[in-house]
Amino acid sequence: MLMKKLLIVAFTSLLSLSAIGQEQAPELPLYSKIYDDKRDPFKDANAAIALAQKTDRNILIEIGGNWCTWCHKIDAFLAANPDIYNELHSKFVLLKVNVSDTNENEAFMKALPPVLGYPHMYVSTSKGKMILSKDTAEFLEDGEYSREAWLTFIKKWQPENNPKQG
Repeated sequence: MLMKKLLIVAFTSLLSLSAIGQEQAPELPLYSKIYDDKRDPFKDANAAIALAQKTDRNILIEIGGNWCTWCHKIDAFLAANPDIYNELHSKFVLLKVNVSDTNENEAFMKALPPVLGYPHMYVSTSKGKMILSKDTAEFLEDGEYSREAWLTFIKKWQPENNPKQG
């Protein structure tokens, strides 16, 4: 009986410790998780703006698609770096916008500065003011996404550093 109680206490302690060590990812809207050629980017952008205003975050618009190898590499990099993933999602509402042969989302893309390659990112304030257009190749170091580059980006473009409105 004593052995059974010790095992229960040990098992419960182990579960508690493992839960403490895990990073808790925020619950993300679907438009933050996937590229979908059937989604309406205008509707998603309005929802992202509303969420950004409610949570005091900027919006990170990621242009790409399921066909985009480097888009998948960003997702893999963020999954392998949960501290960066959580910091990114605590400072930004991520809006993934699909651009593909089946849906180029031309009307939405015309409202943005030109894209030279994929994935491409834009940062917008929670009021919808575009403050950055960024080639994601700038996050690379020796052909891999750089932790330092991502952390520097997040820190520099977080809402606290937004240009002051005059």
